[in-house]
Amino acid sequence: MTDALLDDTLQAQDVAAYLRRHPEFLGAYPDLAAQLTLPREQGAVASLAAYQLQNLREKNAELERRLAELIAIAAENERLMQRVHDLNVTMLRANTPAIAARGVIAKLGTEFQTEQVRLLLFGNHLELPPAEWLAVEPGGRATLPEFADFLAHHEPVTGRLSPERLQRLFGDHAGEIRSAALMPLGELGLLAIGSADADRFQPGMGTLFLKMIAATVTAALMRSQDLG
Repeated sequence: MTDALLDDTLQAQDVAAYLRRHPEFLGAYPDLAAQLTLPREQGAVASLAAYQLQNLREKNAELERRLAELIAIAAENERLMQRVHDLNVTMLRANTPAIAARGVIAKLGTEFQTEQVRLLLFGNHLELPPAEWLAVEPGGRATLPEFADFLAHHEPVTGRLSPERLQRLFGDHAGEIRSAALMPLGELGLLAIGSADADRFQPGMGTLFLKMIAATVTAALMRSQDLG
């Protein structure tokens, strides 16, 4: 229906507004509803009933797609929660800092399928034996200016790291890292996970599980230190 088919006192938008206010109108005039035709994107013409049915099918398909996405996300979160639980159990069993540190490195490498894991500690008071995954900075955070902003916010960070940060954390493997996750460990240091997949850790992604891992590792190292 166009303006050309209406008299001077009635505009197309008036008809449209009336039908929006009275969606039951066509139910009282089934003959009119049967005569209405609506253009399709492909250029063909469909009846109102067929048009509505097609719209419902498209909406249902979109709802099913979104539901499938939510189910997949829920399943992945459940798997992550189980891995975090397993990490918690491993940390509870550790009775020395060395066992706790080795445990977290092993779990992150196997259960979370990470290529590179680094534990950077402030000072050597935990007395851990040398290892490729361990870095010790006796001067503490004051001697790590490249991590100053990260350490000041006490929050995990994900995404691509600067060359300076990559080199400090991963050394000879820095060139292999395309994305990473950094987790602060309170006054003890920081934990870094590196991946060759640029999309593995993206800026803005949820950090709930990273916070849980960081809290578990921090508590385990401090507890094992007291036990030792």
